[in-house]
Amino acid sequence: MEFKNLHNQDKPLLIANVWDVPSAKVAEELNFQAIGTSSSAIASLLGYSDGEEMEFSELEYFVKRISLNTNLPLSVDLESGYSRNPKEIITHIKRLVELGVVGINIEDSVVNGNRVLLDANSFAKTLTVIKEDLEKENIDVFINVRTDTFILLRESIIEETKRRIQLYQNAGIDGIFTPCIEKEVDIKEIIKSTNLPINVMSMPNLPNFNTLTKLGVKRISMGNFLFEKMYNQFKQIIKTVTTQNSFKSIF
Repeated sequence: MEFKNLHNQDKPLLIANVWDVPSAKVAEELNFQAIGTSSSAIASLLGYSDGEEMEFSELEYFVKRISLNTNLPLSVDLESGYSRNPKEIITHIKRLVELGVVGINIEDSVVNGNRVLLDANSFAKTLTVIKEDLEKENIDVFINVRTDTFILLRESIIEETKRRIQLYQNAGIDGIFTPCIEKEVDIKEIIKSTNLPINVMSMPNLPNFNTLTKLGVKRISMGNFLFEKMYNQFKQIIKTVTTQNSFKSIF
């Protein structure tokens, strides 16, 4: 599988996170190797908060439009699967694969007012069911599991992250995503704990790409931060237009 092989390169796979057809086309023009949807950005476009507020069918529509307009390998942020039922999650994954999706992100937390971690053992069982079903039908899709320990925990973060990674690895998944990890010592410790490729995300104090390469990181995501930056700039552009009573600043 070409997408899986991209996680075994000398340099980390830099994923361009996209939210619509124009952003996907920009990534292609800039010669990115792969793209991944940002659930938060797509939710924001539709007026939702992140955390499965939108329907799976709404996400599916965006994925279909993006997939039809790019030749890049496409991974989709499936949040927690848009269901707690493994069979329904499997159906969602199959529908995405039918659209040409080659990878998914699925996370071990849910939003019920506040974001909370799922029970690791139960989530690992869900992952096992998903993997076994997909393998039975020879469906080859890269399952990147996001563990939200660095977002939600305040104590024993490294220990709990390593525990969850071991459980998920035993379930047969393909990669681990640890958003909000920033310290070199933490990244090194997590990478040492598994043979699975480790994915980190854009953060203010994240080491540069050269350092991440030396540490052994295999995938780097942009999250929704570019999306938010773009709209902050959009706001500033409009503010300048209204302040100057002119469109000259645009041109």
